[in-house]
Amino acid sequence: MKRRNFILFALLTGIFTACGIYKFNDTSIAPDVHTISVYTIENRAMKVNPQLSNTLTLALQDQYRKLTKLEMVEDGGDLQVSGFITSYEITPTAVTSQEVAAQNRLTVTVKIQFKNLKHEEEDFEKSFAAYQDYDSNLSLDSVEAQLVDEIVEILVEDIFNATVANW
Repeated sequence: MKRRNFILFALLTGIFTACGIYKFNDTSIAPDVHTISVYTIENRAMKVNPQLSNTLTLALQDQYRKLTKLEMVEDGGDLQVSGFITSYEITPTAVTSQEVAAQNRLTVTVKIQFKNLKHEEEDFEKSFAAYQDYDSNLSLDSVEAQLVDEIVEILVEDIFNATVANW
């Protein structure tokens, strides 16, 4: 009986260990890819948040540093991420019975160009958007920094997954 339990334990341990490849932060980077360049994400939106370009660029660079073994190079990396902010918009999302906005939504849209110089079939140009809602009784100035941080986190995750996690 003990031997049977041991064998069952060993099999289950092996199965669960093998399933480790399904973690959400796994990357699928080819072994011949060693470097990445993340260029400044320019701000081309009509309404401009002066910190957004820098915040988004640095957050993307940090994500690749933390979750991959790729060496970050200023220019000419095997992988290249570039792009620009196309939209920074505030829109009403919930209207009261007096036809006044109860909630507003801050939406940021970014167009990203991804180049894989070793595997060109993975290249793409794609838009990513993220938003956060806030109470219309609050001024944008009072909540903007927090909203932008939350939006940048979502955008970085989406861009990272599209480029090296193949989600």
